[in-house]
Amino acid sequence: MQYDVNYLVGLSDAWLPVIMHYSAQLLLALITLAVGWWLINKLIDKITGLLKRRELDASLYGFIGSLASVVLRVLLLISVASMVGVETTSFIAMIGAAGLAVGLALQGSLANFAGGVLILLFRPFKVGEFIEAQGVSGTVQSIQIIHTTLKAPDGRVVVIPNGSLSNGHVTNFSREPVRRAEIAVGISYDSDIKVARKVLLEIAKDPRVMADPAPLVVVTGLGDSSVNLALRVWVATPDLWPVIFLFTEQAKERLDEAGVEIPFPQRVVHLKQQT
Repeated sequence: MQYDVNYLVGLSDAWLPVIMHYSAQLLLALITLAVGWWLINKLIDKITGLLKRRELDASLYGFIGSLASVVLRVLLLISVASMVGVETTSFIAMIGAAGLAVGLALQGSLANFAGGVLILLFRPFKVGEFIEAQGVSGTVQSIQIIHTTLKAPDGRVVVIPNGSLSNGHVTNFSREPVRRAEIAVGISYDSDIKVARKVLLEIAKDPRVMADPAPLVVVTGLGDSSVNLALRVWVATPDLWPVIFLFTEQAKERLDEAGVEIPFPQRVVHLKQQT
């Protein structure tokens, strides 16, 4: 029994300093992790607030904040690992190998990530603008790291990968402050073009229509059953569709009042009598 006691005493004398040493390191590492995590959250809030005060694009807030958060937290974990005795060199090498494996497995996602960076750098569109891309159109709601969200005019929410957006054709309908509205009208071949032009220019006397460039009525083509005209006016971008809808309705009413016929497609059939 005496031997067992001496053995335990010797064992405790040998291991107690080691336990105390590593316990202190572990405690310090946990404190560093907790404090560092709290400081990173505060720093991300400060960065986001600074971006807002500088009135940068709203789409940058989440992107830069999430990217900075990931980088800082990875650095914090590496620092904490080194405090508890983990070799950071091998740890970083392991992270690099894991990153390579993940990169090979997620090539499409990395392409979308790179596309998101390009979109935020060159800004072909931003939140709140109306665009058409990849066969869909809508108002940009958010630009995330991997994808961009559009809200279509009929209320649908469309998610498009950033890789496709950065490499494809994008039409931005909101970037310019003024747009040209075009109202297409067809009149019969028997109608007077000058009368129709006068009627359409009267419609263009609207306070939303810009004087320069002046409203214009042109003949765009000679169809099978109609002479095709187009009323072209320049308006502020937000007024584009209200003007198109109103002028189209007024064109029908005013041309009818002026006796200008708007024909419908028709076909003349000649019957040849056999003798």
